[in-house]
Parts: sequence; C-alpha cells; structure tokens
Amino acid sequence: MRDRTVVIRGGGDLGSGVALRLWRCGFLVVILERPEPLAVRRTVAFSEAVYDGTATVEEAAGRRCLPGEAIGVARLGAIPVVVDPGGTTVRIHRPGVLVDAILAKVNTGTALDLAPLVIGLGPGFFAGDTVHAVVETNRGPDLGRVIWKGAAEPNTGTPGLVSGVGHERVLRAPAAGALRTTAHIGEIVGEGDTIAEVEGQPVSAPFRGLLRGLLRDGARVATGMKVGDLDPRLDPRVCEHVSDKALAVAGGVLEAILSHDVKRG
Repeated sequence: MRDRTVVIRGGGDLGSGVALRLWRCGFLVVILERPEPLAVRRTVAFSEAVYDGTATVEEAAGRRCLPGEAIGVARLGAIPVVVDPGGTTVRIHRPGVLVDAILAKVNTGTALDLAPLVIGLGPGFFAGDTVHAVVETNRGPDLGRVIWKGAAEPNTGTPGLVSGVGHERVLRAPAAGALRTTAHIGEIVGEGDTIAEVEGQPVSAPFRGLLRGLLRDGARVATGMKVGDLDPRLDPRVCEHVSDKALAVAGGVLEAILSHDVKRG
C-alpha cells in the first residue's frame, strides 16, 4: 500500500480492535475522539487516553497528542489519540485510509472525498455512495464481511447472544444524570448486586456475571443509555483482550484495505 496511514474515527472497543490489528500489521494508525468519550469496555479502548494521557490495549500503547504530533507519535510505535471530533486531523494529514468506527448507526459526516479509501463500520453507510466499503458489525454469518455495494444490516437494537444471554447482559441507566459506580471492571457480581446508581436509582446485576465494561464514574448519561456490560462466562481474560467481534470486524477492514490496493494495482 502506497500510504500506510490510517485514521480511525472512534476509539471505543471496536475501533480499538481495528487499530490494534492494523498496528500489528505495520500501519501508522491515528485515532480521533471526542472530548469526553463514553466507552463501556474501557480496558480495551484507546479512547481512555483522552482522560489519562495514555491507554494500553493488549501490547499496544495509545498516547494522547495534538493533531500535528500524530504522525510523529505513530512513527515512534505508539497509537496517537487526538481529540478531534470534527476531523481536522484528516484534512491535515490526508491519510490513505479513513475508517468510521463511531458506530452512531448514522453517518455523522464521513464522505468519499476524505481519503482514497473510506470504510464505514456497521449501519448508516452505503458503499459506493457515502463510503467506498462497509464492514458488517452484526453478529452472525456475515460478521466482518466487506460490502462494496450496499449497506450493512439495519440496527436490531438487540445485542448478540453470549453463552445464551442477550439483552440482559447490557446494563442501562434508570434515569438521566451522573453515573456513580460502586463496582469495578473485572469484578464478579451476584444477581441483584448494585453496580452503580443514577440519581439514587440503582443499576443492578440481572444475573451472576463478570463486569466486562462500565462507564467512568461521574459520566453523564441519559435514561436507557448503555452504562455497563455483564458477561456470564466469568473469564477475566475478556476484560483484557479485544473481543472476537472486534477482531472479526478488524479482519474485514484489513481485507478491504488490501483488496482495494490490489484493485488499484
């Protein structure tokens, strides 16, 4: 590939999984984030560098920096994380690839002319119109598939099954306000245990499980918003490793990049 610079909009768990796989393959990866990221699976999200200055996902180190510093940081072997919701960094560096990993279910401003190859993750994009390629993010037989014409499956609003558990594993805010956490990622909690509260209303565990993800203490949330992720498998490794879903989506992104390069000759 002529230009091995990839800018990823969104450093949550899926965007971070994409970043990690591309970084391992020798790409210069830059992540763009908003000023106050809301990643639930924070232990595998480079977006945490916005708050802490650095964030490590598996063996890769993310580092918060300014737009003009991003390529230099990437060349030193880290993954730069830039607070840049408007995408100024894309216009400064003109990367070879732009990946929209915001997962907003709608297009928030990504367009074909921003890079030679523009990839959208999940619903909200149309390959051949708003992006060059779409990668399927819905669990099932098409997870990670590259779509060169058309769109990903519509948002179902229902999380995929993990050990037979679906919507119950997603913890949601009972009210709007500041989230106050009483548990930590990696803890095993019992059914009915209070994990957090919002405006005095508890967020309780619906079953015994491992707390795989939880928003930061003090995060401002809306009623019904996802604030945590409970895993029935009780395997602590799921807190430390990017998910199978993230790896599948990342494989799709890598396929799109390499196959696009082959087509261009």
